[in-house]
Amino acid sequence: MAVAALALTGCSGSPSGSDGDSAAKEKTTIRFLYATGDDTWNSVVDAVVKAFNEQSDTTTVQLDPLPAGSDYATALKTMDATGNWPAVVDMRDTLTYVNAGKLAPIPDSVTELIQPEAFGTAEDGNVYTVPYSALNGEIGLNIVYNKDYFKDNDLEVPETYDDFLDLLADIKANGDAPLATAAAEVWPSDQLWKPLAAPYFAQYGDEGGFWTAAQNGDASIEDLREPLQELLDITNDYVLEGWQSTADAQTTTLLVNDMAVMATSSAGIGRLNDINKVDPDFNAGLFIIPAEDGTINVLKNAVNGDTAGGLAISAQAAEDEDEYASATEFLEYFYQVDTANLMESEGWLAPNIVASDEIERNTSIPGSKDYFALLENPNLQWYENVSDLSTFSAFNTFFRQARIEMQDGQSSIDDTIAKVQAEFDKTVAAG
Repeated sequence: MAVAALALTGCSGSPSGSDGDSAAKEKTTIRFLYATGDDTWNSVVDAVVKAFNEQSDTTTVQLDPLPAGSDYATALKTMDATGNWPAVVDMRDTLTYVNAGKLAPIPDSVTELIQPEAFGTAEDGNVYTVPYSALNGEIGLNIVYNKDYFKDNDLEVPETYDDFLDLLADIKANGDAPLATAAAEVWPSDQLWKPLAAPYFAQYGDEGGFWTAAQNGDASIEDLREPLQELLDITNDYVLEGWQSTADAQTTTLLVNDMAVMATSSAGIGRLNDINKVDPDFNAGLFIIPAEDGTINVLKNAVNGDTAGGLAISAQAAEDEDEYASATEFLEYFYQVDTANLMESEGWLAPNIVASDEIERNTSIPGSKDYFALLENPNLQWYENVSDLSTFSAFNTFFRQARIEMQDGQSSIDDTIAKVQAEFDKTVAAG
């Protein structure tokens, strides 16, 4: 009862002086919705919010985690239907919600802390999302592997796609499972697909991307038959059984317990950090599946468009002056040097802030040097593949599910290509 009484006193905003002019104002509580599933990101969010709350006199940020395995698009639609938007959102399907008027402009006091190339304006000239991590493109979509196993079996990191296929075959010939991947959640299916499709998507980089070319009639889903076949063959021949019910975070456990020699990832250094936490003695490394000619094709980060992600302020929060001010205060804190150093210490790559040269980079995590070496690799080639279709995210979810059904033997390649093309045509027709 005494504790409750003290709590009520602390939240009442009662005067600190007899005249009442110096009354203490209650803190504004705002919610921060974020996607879980990656342990490093979860720990970063927790650490940053805790540090912010300890130093803020005006705001308390309340964590609102989205459970692992949840479909993000469905969760956002449900949230919108119930009118229960948080103030700060770890955003997906950005363009859809910008067009629907569900997001508020990010103020200049936030964007001036971030390098200009790390964010972009919408058609109305406003900025609606700001990055939550370093914009190093999809270098995070890679293969994490057991370096000690490679050394013990005289295996090398592949320099060409044929080398990668030979690597898979050599591991299988040893009687071991070459590759663990996940599909219990739909989105991790990208982790193997995107590197395989990258050389094909990259061909359209100068034409606004593959999906723009397909929208204009200059490309079709049929053009993706070869990487779809590669995806199917690798799944059938080399992927550890049970992938259909494996959650993304479980691949770490499979790797450190020697149930597979390699695992797909989209978390970059975050996945390496997860592995290090589970088994500090595990000697992890990473590489990206190369193209046939040895090129390492990596998709650039989209700072705009429906595929872009980042932190946003909801329009609902902007209707409340105190909530909008608190959301702004939190984002201003998010892009400070001290916050960046806190993120790095947790194993995260801090966002591209203006004062990035003051950040203390964390290279202590086993395998992290492989990640940074990829950024300097002479074979690295960036490409763009952004769709301006406002409902592309819904199509992308359909495409992911269709690929999983194909990999699982529920649908042939021909049927998969046909139904994905039909769905894309509907998406284009819908505008």
